[in-house]
Amino acid sequence: MKNIQQHIEALIFVSDEGINTSDIHQVISQLFPDNEIQKTEIEQYIKAIKEKYLSDNYILELKHIADRYHFLTKSKYYTSVQKLLAHKEKRKLSQAALETLSIIAYRQPITKLEVEQIRGVNCDYTIQRLLDKNLITILGKAESVGRPLLYGTSDEFLSHFGINHFNELPQLKEIVEETNVIGKNNEIEK
Repeated sequence: MKNIQQHIEALIFVSDEGINTSDIHQVISQLFPDNEIQKTEIEQYIKAIKEKYLSDNYILELKHIADRYHFLTKSKYYTSVQKLLAHKEKRKLSQAALETLSIIAYRQPITKLEVEQIRGVNCDYTIQRLLDKNLITILGKAESVGRPLLYGTSDEFLSHFGINHFNELPQLKEIVEETNVIGKNNEIEK
């Protein structure tokens, strides 16, 4: 009988959106066709699983939310999980953010208008997100008309990309090899 309990536990564990008693019953009935398991027995197994996870030996707990069973991290581990998720969120950058960040890194100090002229699109949102992630910082104001803000990369930028100094950024020549060739290579050889 413990084997059935472990199967139920596995079903709950792998269910991204949770699983209800009817779905558990349907799967268990297919796995153990000779046992004719009732829904009330499924509920007893679920109760035993819930009691098992009340122990301090486990970081998870079984919750019943919106008629579905879920394994969730216990609330006392909230701070640890929150820090990990915040750390992961800081690491994720969209293609637009990477493009904008690389322009700022190679051309700093640079104004938002100059970044937009290079990218060819409005960068308000992207620059704000990079500021929120502390990857760029405001260095001051330009001496040009309107005194626009100047942006540059921050220490967090160095940490994010695992470099110690801006000199460690790859040179543009290393990234893109320039060629002044007109036409296809096979046309030149003829």
